[in-house]
Amino acid sequence: MAMNPDPKQVLTELTVLAAQAGSEAAFRDLHGLWRADLRRLALVRVERDEAADEVMTEVWLAIVRGLARLDDPACFPRWAFRIVDRRCTDWIRRRATARRHAVAVAAEAEHFAPAAVPAIAAHEPADEVVALRAAVTRLPADARKLLHLYYELGRSVAEIAEILDLPSGTVKSRLFSVRETLKAQLERKLP
Repeated sequence: MAMNPDPKQVLTELTVLAAQAGSEAAFRDLHGLWRADLRRLALVRVERDEAADEVMTEVWLAIVRGLARLDDPACFPRWAFRIVDRRCTDWIRRRATARRHAVAVAAEAEHFAPAAVPAIAAHEPADEVVALRAAVTRLPADARKLLHLYYELGRSVAEIAEILDLPSGTVKSRLFSVRETLKAQLERKLP
């Protein structure tokens, strides 16, 4: 029985080869083919549109610089997802450093002029979909990234293992654990 190749994968491989040969049009096509999937992963990681846009600028610069060195065009999706993951990690680290600095400055300011504490309104999800989305947003970033790669981007366990530089068994185990966590959270929230 013959295997039907994924049309996006075939197009990606041909486009990568043309872009590596210097075709600007092919690179634009490659960008058009993958920008949405790569940006969604960035958004899952950094959780803000403007931050995802910032990360994606860095990602596409890295892709431009490294595409000629990509030996196997079939590896482009995994290679690009790894670049997104690394650039998001860099952005998160920079943000954490900036946040620590801001906290120090705020603590100093608080010493001189204390601020009032804002009230936080509680919100209970209205239906199962809203409850699921809320439960997913409460997951750690790594768990959200794993769900995004598997369910939204349709990456296989083997591909995710390569993207995240983990053994396949670990990916399967983490997926199971995340599903069980979500199930437990939803069972507590729903009647």
